[in-house]
Amino acid sequence: MPDPFLQAARTQFDMQKDQIERAAAQLSEDQLLTRILPELNCVGVIMRHLAGSLRSRFTDFLDTDGEKTWRKRETEFSRDGLTRHALMQEWERGWGALFTTLDSLGPEDLTRTITIRTEPHTVALAIVRAINHCAYHTGQVLMLGRAIKHNDWDWLTIPPGESDRFNQEMLGRYGFGPDA
Repeated sequence: MPDPFLQAARTQFDMQKDQIERAAAQLSEDQLLTRILPELNCVGVIMRHLAGSLRSRFTDFLDTDGEKTWRKRETEFSRDGLTRHALMQEWERGWGALFTTLDSLGPEDLTRTITIRTEPHTVALAIVRAINHCAYHTGQVLMLGRAIKHNDWDWLTIPPGESDRFNQEMLGRYGFGPDA
């Protein structure tokens, strides 16, 4: 039987990956590299950084420090040479490392100690830390995408003014809800 925590973590990671990919799909290659302000990262850079972090943290997860010597974190924040194709290759490598590791863990691993930049973490805490990191960047990508696309944005969450309709749809689908 799958561990409920690991199953919940996988669900959250799947959802965050999907939201970022759906947001990025709405952007042209130029828009992926658009900085709406000079001091802000673009969607492509945020995705590159997240992919690099996941690849570093979850490669040899139980056996080596999460900050790998081969990771060049500062280069993740450069747009130089970044294309959609190259970005998506990096993206899949990062998420692949995460999912391969996550799928290999069992409940007995959750209390083991690993390190990230030499700081000890339980496996469970390291996973929560990664979920939080992904959620932070998911929000950034969605906000930037909306800012870039303006009225041409296809909402990935409940659109403004649609909460009642959405709640009724959920009530009809599952038969329970806030007023059931």
